[in-house]
Amino acid sequence: MLLIKGGEVHDGINESGAQADVLVEGGKIKRIAKNIRAPKEAVVVNARGLLVYPGFIDAHSHLGMDGYGIGYEGTDYNELNDIISPQLRGIDGFKPIQPTLREAALAGVTTVNTGPGSANVLGGTFVAVKTVGTRADDMVVKRETAMKCAFGENPKRVYRDKADSSRMTTAARLREMLFKAREYAEKKAAAGDDTTKQPAFDMKLEALLPVLSGEMPLKAHAHATEDIFTAVRIAREFGVKITLEHVTEGHLIAGDLVKEDIPLAVGPSLSHASKFELRNKTFDTPGVLARAGCQVSIITDAPVIPQEYLALCAALAVKSGMDPFHALQAITINPARHCGIEDRVGSLEAGKDADILLFEEDPFLLASKPLKVFVLGKEVK
Repeated sequence: MLLIKGGEVHDGINESGAQADVLVEGGKIKRIAKNIRAPKEAVVVNARGLLVYPGFIDAHSHLGMDGYGIGYEGTDYNELNDIISPQLRGIDGFKPIQPTLREAALAGVTTVNTGPGSANVLGGTFVAVKTVGTRADDMVVKRETAMKCAFGENPKRVYRDKADSSRMTTAARLREMLFKAREYAEKKAAAGDDTTKQPAFDMKLEALLPVLSGEMPLKAHAHATEDIFTAVRIAREFGVKITLEHVTEGHLIAGDLVKEDIPLAVGPSLSHASKFELRNKTFDTPGVLARAGCQVSIITDAPVIPQEYLALCAALAVKSGMDPFHALQAITINPARHCGIEDRVGSLEAGKDADILLFEEDPFLLASKPLKVFVLGKEVK
């Protein structure tokens, strides 16, 4: 058991902090209240004068999918031989024993949603994991959070001489797979238990069935306004759920996006505008979208921005006018909702994972780092 006593608790749900104790048992938050008497077996942490926050979450990362210090040999976040790869699973490329994960955890990033990159029209599934552990299976918060798809410059650049040289082709390839998967699902349903009438097994189409049934959203890489609207258009055509990733030009169309009521993951903003679709990149975007009423998560797209700088990105959004509470939610409860894991993480509430950060000062001060980090109630050292 663990008792964090006397800190100013910022739970990620209520705007104002309040002095309280946090009791942890079995890796879960058991109770948050004033003056909790310490059980005999509890380790007591004196948090008086400290600020207590939920562990930070990145809704869009490639942490553990790349090679750290070993170049392309260790890179596994893009399949470059097949533009349509929905059957791939991010967990199979995730490398937990990397210094980048430890650096992320010590900086307060306790959960990341990681998976394939954006070279492919369909790239495979993302997985939500803790940043502490040695075996991927033991770190999983949710095994398949979303199906990655990509619009804009990346697919047509990577596959220009093979299968895709225009935005129209990208959209057509995605539509084709959704049509095929829908037909495949209908044939399976019509066959029922009669195996002789079942369609021939197709792993790509099988992977898309959770998208069509609404169990899993499309995770749509889209920077430019035209790509954002194409992603939304296709999702509406097929009646599937979608999240929008990067949303670099979102501040230009905030009114439209708030009407669509789609979760938005904004970033990476702390990087060079390396291509035309990033020309309007600004740290103003998350604040503009949050003020409009959108659900905003701030992301690093690690390793584009090192994972440990997630809170720094939120701080820079605050510096550009984002409300500090909106910024806190953009790296806690909003990404948890974005990934469908808000039942476990994203806020300090009874029953949730005991991923807890202790700060001596406001985490949105640019040089601020947590004094202590707990993942599932255990201190990261």
